[in-house]
Amino acid sequence: MTFSTEDFAKALEAHSYDFQVGSTVRGTIIALANDGATVDIGGKSAAFLPIREAEVRAVHSLEGLLEVGAEYAFQVISDQDADGQVRLSIRKLKVKQLWEKLAEMEAQSAVMEAKVTGFNKGGVTVDVEGLRGFVPRSHLSSAPESLEELVGQRLTVGFLEVSQANNKLVMSQRAAARSQVMGQLELGQLIEGTVASLKPFGAFVDFNGITGLLHIKQISKNYIENLSSVLQAGQPIKAVVIALDSERNRISLSTRALEKYPGEFLKEPETVMAEAENRLGDVGRMLAESEA
Repeated sequence: MTFSTEDFAKALEAHSYDFQVGSTVRGTIIALANDGATVDIGGKSAAFLPIREAEVRAVHSLEGLLEVGAEYAFQVISDQDADGQVRLSIRKLKVKQLWEKLAEMEAQSAVMEAKVTGFNKGGVTVDVEGLRGFVPRSHLSSAPESLEELVGQRLTVGFLEVSQANNKLVMSQRAAARSQVMGQLELGQLIEGTVASLKPFGAFVDFNGITGLLHIKQISKNYIENLSSVLQAGQPIKAVVIALDSERNRISLSTRALEKYPGEFLKEPETVMAEAENRLGDVGRMLAESEA
């Protein structure tokens, strides 16, 4: 079987111009226009990059963003039309890279800044480098009565869920605050906070935008039968950090460690709180002995 020059040309044409949707190609910018750019990707017709596909965020001009004669990577987003032209996207490649970056940041418990762009009754929307993220109201460090007040502000946020498959990006201001504060806390450190809520097993204490647990056994050396007779929600309190679990983001607190005798916090809580700073030396020695 002979293979003619004509057969070779047809085979070359079929190979060169078969740009499948979703494939990545490299091309050179030929010209810029108001609605997009003409790109040479080696096909029988020049390809076209719509302006909305040039960047993750919307842009109004390609001047200064793309350079005529420069080569870039593109994703094919349409089959060839009757003239053999395909449409391209840089945005899709950048969005994929951005999702991968955010997933890595989530794995590292990293934090970042995001601008509040809108709100609804459940929380606020934020701009995450061009992607739309959401911060639930319960994950705002201090939600104002009207969330509209936050629009335009920049929040430091951590990650709750990063899912490109579901186009879901859920952020948390509380998680960011917790991560930052966790990195600064030390065993034996005295914190000042407010009792946020009471549970059968102890009290949650809010401080510096995060929450720690004051277990019922760490309130006093004496047994406590009724926690609500000792603490109330909204009550200011000082406590000592006795355990830090960064992997599970848990902070354990103690007022028991500040007692000079069993039951002192139950009988004279004002004295324990007033002398808390002066009693830290004894607490430090206690913690050091427990780790030895």
